[in-house]
Amino acid sequence: MNSFIFVNRIMENHKDISCCETPQVNFKIGKKLKLYSSLFILVFGISFLPQLHSLNHSLISYISLIWWAVLLGLLIGGLIEYFIPTGFIYKYLGQKKFSSLLYAVTLGFLMSACSHGILAIAMQLYKKGARIPVVITFLLASPWANLPITILLFGLFGWKAILFILAAMIIAVITGIVFTFLEKYNLIEQSKEITSSTYYDWANIKFFNLKKSINGVLRGSLNLANMVLWWILIGVFLSALIGAYLPENIFADYLNSSFGGIMFTLLFASIIEVCSEGSSPIAFEIYKQVGTLGNPFVFLMAGVVTDYTEIGLIWTTIGKKSAIWLPIVSVPLVVLTAIIFNLYL
Repeated sequence: MNSFIFVNRIMENHKDISCCETPQVNFKIGKKLKLYSSLFILVFGISFLPQLHSLNHSLISYISLIWWAVLLGLLIGGLIEYFIPTGFIYKYLGQKKFSSLLYAVTLGFLMSACSHGILAIAMQLYKKGARIPVVITFLLASPWANLPITILLFGLFGWKAILFILAAMIIAVITGIVFTFLEKYNLIEQSKEITSSTYYDWANIKFFNLKKSINGVLRGSLNLANMVLWWILIGVFLSALIGAYLPENIFADYLNSSFGGIMFTLLFASIIEVCSEGSSPIAFEIYKQVGTLGNPFVFLMAGVVTDYTEIGLIWTTIGKKSAIWLPIVSVPLVVLTAIIFNLYL
């Protein structure tokens, strides 16, 4: 009798998960994605005119750097949507515990997507029940503390790369702690209230069906694309525009090791949005020119904490208060770390 009740309970949970987590809706491209992708394609086509050669070269460079990361992020997000139960996400990333922030940093380290690709994954975790401070921690830790970038940074900076990695992870955790207090005192939006029992079942894995799985993952990826891809297209266009027409001597003239140089590096990194893999060599070039670690660290981190694509997505998906507080909390931490690096390293 007990066995019958247990089996019946599993089947009921399977039915609930199938209904709740992978609703059978038609594949539909959102209006904003249609609009901005059409405009992006139009601009990209026009850029092949001889008069716009610089813009075309810049656009192609950005697209070649991030296309794989964006697709990977959307795919991982779709896999999370279909296969991972809400209860599992909530158990590790939805609790009001310090350990949830540590889980977020660890998960970010294991991710293999740059800042553009990580946006889709972070928003999917948020939809699944991850708390706002955890999502922020994950976003800040992922682009510079993930394994591929760790290897790339070591190749460029040698043992000093460990300072970048540790500093990025510490800043991510501190920012998450501050956001926990901001949420506690209602200074930012409240995290989603997820009704989740301690029991959850990996039904879509146990009862794996190839056709349903492909449809479910693609549906989840498309839902994420409707949410984030149009923001990414805006960011790529603006970055390519700046990269094409910003004078190259700006590095040598303004990005020095003084406090003013750090602040100008912060401004420069804020307006030029480069994927992690693309920023790392630029940061190394800054290091060769300036000779200290502070400026390249600001260039690497400020491109994340002041990333207008990221802030815009947080604004529209989580809330404007969280978007506003992100640079307020994290930018001073980045600048302070850069000053310490320039003084003592």
